[in-house]
Amino acid sequence: MANINVMDLIYWKDTERTGVVFTGLVVGLLSLFQLSIITVVSTISLGVMCFTVSVRLYYKILQVLNMGDGVHPFKAYLDLDISFSGELADQYTQKTIVTIVSAANSLKNLFLVGNLFDSLKLLALMYLVTFLGDLCNGLTVLIIAVITLFSLPLFYKQHQAKVDSFFAGIQAKIDNVMDILHRIAQGGGPNPDPTPGGAKPKTQ
Repeated sequence: MANINVMDLIYWKDTERTGVVFTGLVVGLLSLFQLSIITVVSTISLGVMCFTVSVRLYYKILQVLNMGDGVHPFKAYLDLDISFSGELADQYTQKTIVTIVSAANSLKNLFLVGNLFDSLKLLALMYLVTFLGDLCNGLTVLIIAVITLFSLPLFYKQHQAKVDSFFAGIQAKIDNVMDILHRIAQGGGPNPDPTPGGAKPKTQ
């Protein structure tokens, strides 16, 4: 059995498998609105166990009645190798440590105003997030994130040219505004006249 690829799930290459994962995530998160996480996890585990035990007993009965070959119904999943080699584990550990240290350094520079312009952008972002917090809680944001994860990549893949063109225009305008703000923050003025010697007065 092939290993489950996260990108295949996101891009709906296996519609049935992606549907099960997507539905399970959304239903599980929605359940947290009414139930505690302990209740949700235990209920889901109970449902899965009831299903697997029932299927296992059914195949066992078929074997006793000589109506089946006695093959374990979940053999393909039991044989699936999900272990990491020592080298691969070290590689992931090093990547995790580097990511954590890099994130810590970035946060340090932002909160201690290593770069005034970047810190002001974070300040504006945090201010906007406070309004988001008034509108919805973290669980709602998480549900929206899951739905977005399973919809936007596929939408982008199907309409890549139009989306790239749209965002290229927006990025150009943003870069222009950011450049102006950056020059103002640095105490600069408008761009210098590219004409050698500057602009010359017109003769009458």
